[in-house]
Amino acid sequence: MSKQERAIPRTRTGDAAAPVVEGQLSQLQQCLRDLPAGQVAAVAERIWDVARSGGQIITAGNGGSAATASHMALDLGKSTLGRNSHPSALRIRTLALNDAVPVITAWANDHGYERVFAEQIRTLARPGDAAVFFSVSGNSPNVVAAARAARAAGTTVIGALGRPGGAMRELADLAIIVPSEDYQIVEDVHLAISHIVTRFVIQMMKPAAVRASHLPRRAAQRTSRS
Repeated sequence: MSKQERAIPRTRTGDAAAPVVEGQLSQLQQCLRDLPAGQVAAVAERIWDVARSGGQIITAGNGGSAATASHMALDLGKSTLGRNSHPSALRIRTLALNDAVPVITAWANDHGYERVFAEQIRTLARPGDAAVFFSVSGNSPNVVAAARAARAAGTTVIGALGRPGGAMRELADLAIIVPSEDYQIVEDVHLAISHIVTRFVIQMMKPAAVRASHLPRRAAQRTSRS
């Protein structure tokens, strides 16, 4: 054993990490308790209204928020269908702008990173769609520019933000303000919000899926009786 190894104090397994683990868990639990449930419910209902009307759900974010935006688009587009969905089940059109790497790099190279989402929004967004932007600060220049482009397109702007909300708070039609300035805590809660919204949409799709599964049978019965 080297002198350096002998100088390192030995601890029981978990002793060194325990304060960090307990502190982070405590902050996360408190933040979830303080999360404004009404804001989350309003966003979930608006996304369901857009989805069932055939609108597209567009998501975007930077860094860790980009991962959350991609996750939400995947959950709404695929997870809502379940494993054995009926052929006539509602399919939600989703798109995560940050997944389009060639498009992002092209716009960033020619016009600057601030335009990478806004220019896609100008091409893709329509009235009746919803754009969900994840930003802890609410001040990311490319997200703010995209929100302005979405408003100009007549698209509902939804912000998933950290406290106090930044510029996005005023631009968003609906905003969820996570009550924390800690980036890690806010990003954790943003993912939880995405899952809550997806769970709500799944619950709302169930009655529609049941009705749709009986339509072909009823139509066949009417045909056979005529």
